[in-house]
Amino acid sequence: MNRQIRILRQAASWCLRYPDEQVRAALPVVAQAVAELGAGPATEHLRRFLSYADSTPAMDLAAHYVTVFDLRNRRSLNLTWWSDGDTRRRGMALVAFGEAYRSAGWEFGGDDLPDYLPALLEFAALDDPAAQQAGEDLFATHRDGIDALHRALAAADTPYLHVLDAVTTTLPPRSARDRSAGPERPLLELVGLDAYPAHVVEAAR
Repeated sequence: MNRQIRILRQAASWCLRYPDEQVRAALPVVAQAVAELGAGPATEHLRRFLSYADSTPAMDLAAHYVTVFDLRNRRSLNLTWWSDGDTRRRGMALVAFGEAYRSAGWEFGGDDLPDYLPALLEFAALDDPAAQQAGEDLFATHRDGIDALHRALAAADTPYLHVLDAVTTTLPPRSARDRSAGPERPLLELVGLDAYPAHVVEAAR
């Protein structure tokens, strides 16, 4: 995996975390790293979000994050919610994330579930071929959920859409067969809108 994709994923990981003091302190460093990548669609998406975050008071930024991601499951950052909802299948899907992390020697910590998109982005950005391959496999498995989240953020007209725009540029293009087949697992409209309890996300690191 090239260095640019790894940096873009790590930057997106920080941008999608709850903007507590630690995350806000890290965003200028993230902005510098993105700036050093030069011009391009993905970097422009992240610059637009980072400009919004920099110009927004801390309380307003936090309130907007909670409104977008925490109050309802319409825009969940937990990828197995999109595929499995609040069903027994979800437990096995979460186990798959944990096993992928452990098999690559990555110790997942924090209070979030292992399918939390910022955690997957951080994992897939590691400078380790095993982690990168495992990350690509998880992205492929949950691509329908990422695309559904992308559409939901577009409908919400939120600056966080810029971050998902950047994330999708780092993923392999979907084949015509994938696009025509549709999701094999139930997504938003099939699993219910309020199955996952509201929570306030803390930074994964």
